Amino acid sequence: MSEEGTVATPSAIWTLPNLVSMLRLAGIPLFLWLVLGPEADVIALVVLMLSGVTDWLDGYLARRLNQMSKLGEILDPVADRLYILAVVIGLAFRDIIPWWVAIVLPARDAFLWCLVPFLRTRGYSALPVHFLGKAATANLLYAFPLLFVGDGTGSFATLAKVFGWAFAIWGMGLYWWAGLLYAWQVRKLLADRDRRAPTLDGG
Repeated sequence: MSEEGTVATPSAIWTLPNLVSMLRLAGIPLFLWLVLGPEADVIALVVLMLSGVTDWLDGYLARRLNQMSKLGEILDPVADRLYILAVVIGLAFRDIIPWWVAIVLPARDAFLWCLVPFLRTRGYSALPVHFLGKAATANLLYAFPLLFVGDGTGSFATLAKVFGWAFAIWGMGLYWWAGLLYAWQVRKLLADRDRRAPTLDGG
């Protein structure tokens, strides 16, 4: 036992941070239904804002309670990417953002998924999340609620739209920059592993 909570084993599943991440994942289809079905924008906006809070909360709880797990390391970035995908699809169908935005962001993730087989051939399962990727995701999670509000009328909506697009443009730039840095990391990992291979094989 720890003074700050139970230490979870790497294979633990039912930890509090993982439950928060699972709850966050459950909000994705709910958000899409609210946006594309009844167009309950206020409730959809609340779901979107809660996703941002839980994005911070699951990481905080994992560190605070010493409940780090392999599943948690997977759930957090997967939830981030699925939320981004769901939101851009929902906003594009509602004509709140242009379709090129809905293509550019998932295209970066598709690019990174293409690198996974190369990592696995060298014994790596995934790359660690670095600060730039987190900053990009944070910008986008700020941008989407603001763009939602900016779809209304009045001076507040206009201001929200301006700030929303500012966050979105920075977020998209950082998102792709982070993706290129991930690709560079993959290249370095593969090159380093290839350089070490003869020494390891030779004992």
